[in-house]
Amino acid sequence: MVLPSDPFMLLSVVNTKLRDFYPSPEALAEGEDLSAEEITEKLLKIGYVYDKKLNRFTTK
Repeated sequence: MVLPSDPFMLLSVVNTKLRDFYPSPEALAEGEDLSAEEITEKLLKIGYVYDKKLNRFTTK
């Protein structure tokens, strides 16, 4: 999977994948051959962090 370059599009894609297919960012990264750290860093730059309880990236 190619990650969107726009961080807000990335947020949408990642949260949709987490909601529909994966239990964690690590599982998403492994399943889609991506870097969980890269995703987390890009979303942190726009003020979003992973919420384990909700299994989604949300604002701080």
